Amino acid sequence: MTPLLSATQTAARRTLPLALCLAAAGCSGPQSALDPAGREAETVAHLFFVMTIGGAVIWLAVIALAVYAGGFKQRTLSEETGQRLILWGGAVVPTLILAALLAYALWLMPDLRPWTREAMAEGGVKGHVTAEQYWWRVRMEGPGGPVESANELIVPVGQRVDLTLTSPDVIHSFWIPALAGKIDMIPGRTNRITLRADRPGVYRGVCAEFCGESHALMAFTVRAVPPQEHAALAAAEARPAAVTSGEGLRLFLEKGCAACHAIRGTEARGGVGPDLTHVGSRPTIAAATLPNDQASRERFLRNPDAVKPGVRMPGYDMLPPAEIETLARFLGDLK
Repeated sequence: MTPLLSATQTAARRTLPLALCLAAAGCSGPQSALDPAGREAETVAHLFFVMTIGGAVIWLAVIALAVYAGGFKQRTLSEETGQRLILWGGAVVPTLILAALLAYALWLMPDLRPWTREAMAEGGVKGHVTAEQYWWRVRMEGPGGPVESANELIVPVGQRVDLTLTSPDVIHSFWIPALAGKIDMIPGRTNRITLRADRPGVYRGVCAEFCGESHALMAFTVRAVPPQEHAALAAAEARPAAVTSGEGLRLFLEKGCAACHAIRGTEARGGVGPDLTHVGSRPTIAAATLPNDQASRERFLRNPDAVKPGVRMPGYDMLPPAEIETLARFLGDLK
């Protein structure tokens, strides 16, 4: 054995366990469809493993035929035997397996989308999500009427959440891999989806349909909390802004931010961009693109297009650094 070959084998033996650990780690996390936390996602993951096993059976059968055909003791087969191998190994068996997988998948369909439009009218938490380039407008129903926020869903564990989905511009796709399968959001059409988180946690949702330059930067978070905590958070979300005066609000109104954004309890009533009433309490900004800290808010205010190409928000890099800092701190105080 040459030294080079020995070194290569040694490196492979050391690298293989690490590669296996990394592969296993990729099966879990807030955006993994293989680590389900909801009924629909659990059905999707189950179907994935069944399909994988079926595909593996077909693959093994093909490999077995290839090994048999290229075996060391080659012998001539009769025409009839060859035709039978082609018919059964290449057509009948794969067709039967694929037909069985298809039938099983169709049998699971009622579990994938179990709630009809009539069922959605009874009980459950209700809301409306609008996908826009490149963020998510969230409007949840509450005792005092609808409450609007952006890029974050807060849902109660163990309870049904019925969402209507729309888009005013291009086709988007709503997908929370750990909770439910994807569904398109099409201009001029209203679609519906039902979620149910079975365990608390923070999950990541994404747009699963290419929608423009910043498609990959259009995400949102889903916080699944116990029902009592959900009621308290919903009540807090419905309250007016925590800061309704001061230098930060003056700059916000004076520099034109209120033309696009609303802050409840103030004169800012814009409806073009995200509602910022409680933006300081959100874990991220710019649709889960940046962490919600002072430096990130300042960066996004100065040049949002550098963070999210194609975003419709204008940059404010013409403002003095002190005013940018004041505006960013004001937004962080809106909790």
